[in-house]
Amino acid sequence: MGRAVTVATCALNQWALDFEGNLERIIRSIDIAKSKGARYRLGPELEICGYGCSDHYYESDTLLHSFQVLEKLLESPVTQDIICDVGMPVLHRNVRYNCRVIFLNKKILLIRPKISLANAGNYRELRWFTPWSKARHVEEYFLPRIIQEVTGQETVPFGDAVLATKDTCLGAEICEELWAPNSPHIEMGLDGVEIFTNSSGSHHVLRKAHARVDLVNSATAKNGGIYILANQKGCDGDRLYYDGCAMISMNGETVAQGSQFSLDDVEVLVATLDLEDVRSYRAEISSRNLAASKVNPYPRVKVNFALSCPDDVAVPTCMPIQWRHHSPEEEISLGPACWLWDYLRRSKQAGFLLPLSGGIDSSATACIVYSMCHQVCLAVKNGNADVLADAQRIVNDETYIPEDPREFCKRVFTTCYMASENSSQDTCNRAKLLAEQIGSYHINLNIDAAVKAVVGIFSVVTGRTPRFSVHGGSSRESLALQNVQARIRMVLAYLFAQLTLWARGMPGGLLVLGSANVDESLRGYLTKYDCSSADINPIGGISKTDLKNFIQYCIENFQLTALRSIMSAPPTAELEPLVDGQVAQTDEADMGMTYAELSIYGKLRKIAKAGPYSMFCKLINMWKEICTPREVASKVKHFFRMYSVNRHKMTTLTPSYHAENYSPDDNRFDLRPFLYNTSWSWQFRCIDKQVNAL
Repeated sequence: MGRAVTVATCALNQWALDFEGNLERIIRSIDIAKSKGARYRLGPELEICGYGCSDHYYESDTLLHSFQVLEKLLESPVTQDIICDVGMPVLHRNVRYNCRVIFLNKKILLIRPKISLANAGNYRELRWFTPWSKARHVEEYFLPRIIQEVTGQETVPFGDAVLATKDTCLGAEICEELWAPNSPHIEMGLDGVEIFTNSSGSHHVLRKAHARVDLVNSATAKNGGIYILANQKGCDGDRLYYDGCAMISMNGETVAQGSQFSLDDVEVLVATLDLEDVRSYRAEISSRNLAASKVNPYPRVKVNFALSCPDDVAVPTCMPIQWRHHSPEEEISLGPACWLWDYLRRSKQAGFLLPLSGGIDSSATACIVYSMCHQVCLAVKNGNADVLADAQRIVNDETYIPEDPREFCKRVFTTCYMASENSSQDTCNRAKLLAEQIGSYHINLNIDAAVKAVVGIFSVVTGRTPRFSVHGGSSRESLALQNVQARIRMVLAYLFAQLTLWARGMPGGLLVLGSANVDESLRGYLTKYDCSSADINPIGGISKTDLKNFIQYCIENFQLTALRSIMSAPPTAELEPLVDGQVAQTDEADMGMTYAELSIYGKLRKIAKAGPYSMFCKLINMWKEICTPREVASKVKHFFRMYSVNRHKMTTLTPSYHAENYSPDDNRFDLRPFLYNTSWSWQFRCIDKQVNAL
């Protein structure tokens, strides 16, 4: 009897609407799975078209090209003698569904539509798809003619069913269904399904990986079984980084773990497992067996194929392993670095330009680029031909082999310190030293002439010359003069990004990197259209606290000693005049709150869904040892005034790597008005009433 089944799952770096590249990566993953003896291969969610197609799902072209790719897959000799499970959108009776298409030897076995759609945070699946609401119900799906000609089938089963092979039973879940409180694997397991599959499009968030792993392991801990999870990886065209972590679990324990961050476009995980281990595990769970005797059965699609061999007693099976999680500092070092590499190679630019101020934020951004260079050199050393080809194209040298991260950094990364009369020599030195240690091509320039020219135009037109506060000017004048400096830096950053390589006799242009952190964006502590306005921002979803920890990690792991002085210096914008040659302006004094407080406000506002009154009620308990209720009220009011006054800045926020669940990104994650009544009169009156009562 067949006992040992060999199954494969994968993490693929798919790209929205890149049908050619997506097909090639799918074929490659199936080929690897077969070469390792797998009889079943699972791929990520919507892998044929790429998960992030967004409103392109409305287009008939997306459906057409998905079926054209499916046709190529069905015809390919690589897909023979292995059950292939691929993801694509399907229109059934004029309703669009997010589907798994499962086929074997040029025959489609089942089209399984998604039952629970992801529709929170960054996900908008209900905008494009309809959930399948007919539990345990199967209908006939009429295949397009191009598919009929390959399969010889006119119709195939479409709906909520499971596959019954000659040796076991398989049931599919799709991403969100694992996270739902009534996950299909519960009822499927009770109905005798032994292998559960989950194709995901799950993106990276700091400290999230363990939740996904725990869910997979718990899915089979109570009910027994084998759970196979596939996931997308990489940047498929927007702010998200899909972080792989393909895995295989049995009876509540992980038996195979894929990488969370890697530059490999195709990663395949294969495991051989004993079905008898599932059956014996279930045998002694009496509560499970009592529930199973009353379960409503699933429709079964019979498959004349086995995942095991008849004589497999001597076949070795996989043993449980301990999952290794990355620390948050490692996640920051690796996730945004991989995202930057995908963005760089797919945008076909020649590198990055970063305005490097000598502060923590821009220095952290520089370290992430340096980490990217490390990852590229490591991938090339390990024989990754795709990464080598991309690196050679980016530097415009077909013979080039990146071996030293500092040398590669010199070729693809330009840093620029933009001094003004308000800049200190300390920040200039810190920026220069860090650039030397990471190897970037570094530029020093002074913006004073441009600032004076712009302010001079205003003076000529109005006959008035604005002054800083320390020189007797009003706060309006001082803020305007600070903003002029900041905006000129943005203009110069783009000029140098376009023409620096031209001036050096090299082809191509550079992508401008922003470096505003998530807390500053939440508070609005940035100038609209200043250096925070860039092409992309790798730290825009990361808190100041996490960035400081990341800087310490870089000191220890990359030996970047220049970061020590950057860590010890108080954060400052350096936009106001120096006092006795020293910086008098600091970020936290300007903001009227600390970065630690900002993180708490952000989590309460977004994750805890707290308005002003609810936030006050929570904080009077959280801060009862350090603040009176009246002080808490003052802090909460100040935060909400500043947040609402500056919310308009989020509409133009640079696309940022999504890493925190309290991100204020206005694009699709944090949907709020940008014109508020900033007095919050009713809400603040409720707070005042409570303060007086206390």
